[in-house]
Amino acid sequence: MMGNKRAFLIVGNRAVTGKLNLNDLPGSAGRMDIMCRCIASALFLSHDVRRDVEVYLLLLGPPDPPKAVRVVGGKVRYMAPDERNIGGILSKALTVKVDKGWKQSTPGVYVARKSLEELLDELIKKYEVYYLREDGKDIRDVGFGENSLFILGDHIGVREDMEIVIEERCREIISIPTRKLQADHCIVIVHYELDRKQREGV
Repeated sequence: MMGNKRAFLIVGNRAVTGKLNLNDLPGSAGRMDIMCRCIASALFLSHDVRRDVEVYLLLLGPPDPPKAVRVVGGKVRYMAPDERNIGGILSKALTVKVDKGWKQSTPGVYVARKSLEELLDELIKKYEVYYLREDGKDIRDVGFGENSLFILGDHIGVREDMEIVIEERCREIISIPTRKLQADHCIVIVHYELDRKQREGV
């Protein structure tokens, strides 16, 4: 039976952890443009938002790593699906003084000081974890539970030490068996495949 909630965790290896230059998200912001596109792909439908979806960003760039950002589809407000709008909301979140607990910066957007281990140990309590990697099992051959979390790397991928942490906690390594795709495109395809399974009652 297909699930009630979905979540996506994207690792931003160089993504800035302070105020962003909205005019240079791909450059000085450490490819924060990828993070913004992933949020848009995860949350937005045509004239609607996926209210049963959460997006987590693990940001590892300067000046103050690590930081985790959580965006809750059912609570987010004032967000549009363009990079500059999302970048502005993330920039505000990244100026909040953080500790281990989640702090809300704008409706539905939260920030905390969490490592990958801490974040995953929190998330595995409510999600079955799947890691998207090219050598994984075909997504169409995977049976998903009620609540699923999908982990993706940015343009660099996921560091080897972090892969060990993920592999220890994930239920399965899965793939989209096609050419190499951008992270935001993978998110759209994951939604498509799970929506299709849900519609067919698989």
